[in-house]
Amino acid sequence: MQSKGLGLSAILLALVAVPASAQVPSAPAATPDTAVISPRQHAPRRVYPGRPARVIDNVTVEDSTNWSGYAVEGSSFTKALASWTVPTVNCSKTPNTYSSFWVGIDGWTSSTVEQTGTDSDCHGSSPSYYAWYEFYPNPSYEITSVSVSPGNHISASVTYSGSEFTITLTNETTGKTYSKSSKVSGAKRSSAEWIAEAPCCTRSGGILPLSDFGTVYFGDDYTGVSSTNDATDSSVSGAIGAFGSNVYESIMVSTSGADEAVPSSLTSDGTSFSVVWDSE
Repeated sequence: MQSKGLGLSAILLALVAVPASAQVPSAPAATPDTAVISPRQHAPRRVYPGRPARVIDNVTVEDSTNWSGYAVEGSSFTKALASWTVPTVNCSKTPNTYSSFWVGIDGWTSSTVEQTGTDSDCHGSSPSYYAWYEFYPNPSYEITSVSVSPGNHISASVTYSGSEFTITLTNETTGKTYSKSSKVSGAKRSSAEWIAEAPCCTRSGGILPLSDFGTVYFGDDYTGVSSTNDATDSSVSGAIGAFGSNVYESIMVSTSGADEAVPSSLTSDGTSFSVVWDSE
């Protein structure tokens, strides 16, 4: 009888223990990442040496093999703001090609770039549109939580505070937004840019062929997003045109010097411009 009593006690203890253990909360499910590493990367400006710089209407015009758009030079930049309309790519005309549109700090004459933007690419003959950020020379990351479609209005900023850069990208059409902060070793904060780019890289490190994106429109006059395209450094805060003789225009050319993407002049208020695709 004594052994039966011990058995009954053990059973009762086990029954009491089951509901107690069932009340222990389980660990919360992991939140999915909103950015994943991209197979492509962006890069500082690559200067084309075949044509000298020239000054037109107080703007210094230079040629590059990967950048088209505008830059301003200064010191201790803390902010660059932009907006643009996502262009449609013609993948039947330029299959297996790539095009990037972004705002950033650094990279005009320095070796880092803190940037965020969108891509309009051609995977074979199929178009692909997505948002991304990069603290170059670190890898580029695709922003998976902000979807992008042709015709969407995008606003984006790169800011610096304390010892960190923060990128923020918003799809103004859908209301989705994303931000990320990082320290960047060796950043000079010596320029701000608004750029259409042929990204890199091939296995040999070369620039990728440029998608036919037609025309991309940057700035308040085209998107209706106020205070774009603006920047702030140690002495100036305002639109691109507010930087006077420190405004630079970049024309993208091939390694043989043929025009690939050409920016328009700035609009009369100094905020806005377009870039027209010319060749792959």
